[in-house]
Amino acid sequence: QDFVAEINTLTNGKGVDVILDMVGGDYFPRNLKCMGFDARLVHIALQNGIKSEINLLPVLLKRLSITGSTLRARDSVFKANIANQLQNKVWPLLSSGQIKPVIHSFFPLAEAFKAHQLMESSRHIGKIILIN
Repeated sequence: QDFVAEINTLTNGKGVDVILDMVGGDYFPRNLKCMGFDARLVHIALQNGIKSEINLLPVLLKRLSITGSTLRARDSVFKANIANQLQNKVWPLLSSGQIKPVIHSFFPLAEAFKAHQLMESSRHIGKIILIN
């Protein structure tokens, strides 16, 4: 599935408010097509590269905010604070079923190589889970 088409279908063409992008590279211009007015795009990893060519007109017309963040340069106190906030604010939502992760597929641990091939292919949306 084309995630741009899917998002635009699911939102009736309005787009989303926030995107946390772990891919980068060629996803950047496609992310812009998924974003609604006054939306935010946060780059948190760059699995598909650090460079991209974009059309800046949608950024202006939709009043988009684009930023980035990484935990690598942060100290352990900062990281511990994030972990505590996750435990207190996010895990209860997951435990209650109020929010759910998107799961693409499950693989037996013995087939980890197949799961890795799928991940590298970028033909999935959601988590790839290894089970024992």
